[in-house]
Amino acid sequence: MRVNYEQNTTPRFQLLSESQCEEIYFSALQLLERTGIDISDGGIRDFLQNKGVLIHEKRAYFPASIVQQALDTAPKVFTIYGRGGGESDSIPIRPNYVHYGPGSGCINFMDPRSGERRGFLREDAATTARVADALPNIDFVQPLGSIPVRPEMTDIYEFAEQITHTTKPLVVYSRTLEIIETMHQIAIAVAGSEKEFIRRPNYLVLGSPGSPLFAETEPSKRVIYCAEHKIPYITCSAVTLGATAPATIAGALVQVVAEELMEVVLTQLANPGAPVMMGGIQSVMDMQTGILAYGAPEMNMLVAAQTEIARYLGLPFFSTAGCTDSKVVDQQAAIEGALSIMISGLSGANLIHDVGYIEYGSTGSLQQLVLMDEVIGMVKHLLEGIDVTEKSMATDVIDRVGPRGQYLTDEHTFQHFKSEFWFPTLMDRSSWDKWSQKGSKPCGQRVQEKLDHILDTHEVNPLVNEVREEINAILARAEERT
Repeated sequence: MRVNYEQNTTPRFQLLSESQCEEIYFSALQLLERTGIDISDGGIRDFLQNKGVLIHEKRAYFPASIVQQALDTAPKVFTIYGRGGGESDSIPIRPNYVHYGPGSGCINFMDPRSGERRGFLREDAATTARVADALPNIDFVQPLGSIPVRPEMTDIYEFAEQITHTTKPLVVYSRTLEIIETMHQIAIAVAGSEKEFIRRPNYLVLGSPGSPLFAETEPSKRVIYCAEHKIPYITCSAVTLGATAPATIAGALVQVVAEELMEVVLTQLANPGAPVMMGGIQSVMDMQTGILAYGAPEMNMLVAAQTEIARYLGLPFFSTAGCTDSKVVDQQAAIEGALSIMISGLSGANLIHDVGYIEYGSTGSLQQLVLMDEVIGMVKHLLEGIDVTEKSMATDVIDRVGPRGQYLTDEHTFQHFKSEFWFPTLMDRSSWDKWSQKGSKPCGQRVQEKLDHILDTHEVNPLVNEVREEINAILARAEERT
């Protein structure tokens, strides 16, 4: 969604000054030059050394000039498309464009009908995609959970189910290079050709460097593959403050920026101009429970600050919001989810994921996704800002109505209220009497009824038979290999 045509009129939440962003960036450069990154794969080390990176044993030391060159060649803007390739489902990755979507990888799932906490099933990936397809404020899709099959097939099946059951763009995770190669075959089949995919990419790959300060073989190969094939890549360091990163927010930011800049460099050395984003899944370790706290205010501070650093560096940002530590969709879930959605939106992140996470990322909930869709609609309306023009200030209308007049029946009201006012679909604004007449339904019940309606009625524009058959053939070949 484009939130405002003029950057200076878009509301902004700011934690860091430009000089603070600069200090963190320079400190990250020092880490890359002085401390370096452990690189597991000898081939990757050779590749880096041939490009001017200093290698000593397994440690890679990145000169500041190479990092800056990578920032110069990385695209500042690009666009992701849905499987239809049309503009209606496209996501412009550029300033003042804010988009939300679910997360992935939860081992548990809140049953969309009964609300029972259970294991995630293959059909749940399809259901999540279909529900996300129906929600107007959910812009991209992830499966919320992890299909319980052989690890070699989990990501592949998730990708196939999602691209079949939504027309919206996808964000995917891949454990190995072989898996991403198979997923890319599916993406090309849907796009029509590799050339058409490059022109209108229909998915992004979410990856993560190792913390603290290392890079394993498969993730590094995946980064290079994505760059070579112009698959948009998200480098998203997932640190826990006090465990895999310093306990101070500033210290964690320095480490995270260094780790992610390493992968940015890797993409640009492999293919200058390859699309890449920085990302944030960082929070504190709760010292009482040992969990990575998804509802902590520190998570909001971290992703907001990192958004500002990414903007300072000229890179798009992948943020986290709409999630909660609550075990059910209750007042805690609403408060933590809404606060994070507000802050991530006001900070100006480009893609914001993990909407629908409950139980600190252990359980996926379509109920939470539906509830947060309403919150996202409110935040997107806020992000549109206020249009201050001669026409919108309506001084001629005020003159015409005059003292002690009324605007309810004025033509100006009829012309503007639908575009100026936000209208809820879940929030109840009726009187007590009318609310009682409708059954005195609390918000949780209204959420479930909306979800049930989507499950009962929403139909996704189907893939053509030829493409479905090709996807099935690709899946069959992958099964044979594993």
